Parts: sequence; C-alpha cells; structure tokens
Amino acid sequence: MISKNLFSIVCAILTWIIGVSFYLLSYFIPVLEDTVLQTNIVLILAIIPSSYLGTFLFYKKGDIKPSTLGLIFVVVAAILDALVTVPMFIIPDGGSYSSFFGDFMFYIIAVELYFMVFYFGRHITKAN
Repeated sequence: MISKNLFSIVCAILTWIIGVSFYLLSYFIPVLEDTVLQTNIVLILAIIPSSYLGTFLFYKKGDIKPSTLGLIFVVVAAILDALVTVPMFIIPDGGSYSSFFGDFMFYIIAVELYFMVFYFGRHITKAN
C-alpha cells in the first residue's frame, strides 16, 4: 500500500500537471493581447477544479489534515515549477528563475492553491 505522504505528493503532481496544461494551452488560444495576463487568469481559474480533483482523490484513500495537505500541494508545485516549468517553458521564452519566482502573481497563485486545497479538504473531511 502506498503511504499517505507519497500519495499526497502524487495527488499534488496531478494537480500541478492539470494547472500547467491549462496554462500552456491558454498560449495557443489568444483572447487578450497581454498573453501573460491571460495565462495567469486561466491558471487562477484552472486551480479551482484541479485542486478539488487532487484533494478529492487524496481523501478517498488518505488522511492528512487539510492545512498540511495544502502545504504539500504548494511545495510540490513550487519544486516542479523550479525543475520543469522554468527551464522548459519560461527560460526559452526569454524569462528567468528570478522573473518567475519574483513575480507577485506566483505568490498569489500559491496562496490560492493552498486555500483551495484547505477549503476542499475541510469540506470533504467534515462531510464524512
């Protein structure tokens, strides 16, 4: 049986993959002239269902306090951003680690992810 800590990381990775997929997909469907603003808006909206899915899947088999699960999701997302997103998508587009992690929107999105996982986790654990 997979441990609850490893399973929480797997669910966080799934959530990150869905979020990054929407982020990248939004580049190919231009709606706004400012593509950075558009991708951030899409990511902010995509975090809601993706964090719910990751949280729901975790609580089907795992049991961790929602606050801890939220922190795990944020830390995993930040690590994957540092290892995958920045070198594969940001740097080739002319960005850098400092521009990515120095952007205020990164922290807004991280806080949103934490609170969405925390909220959904509290809701799911109280329903049981």
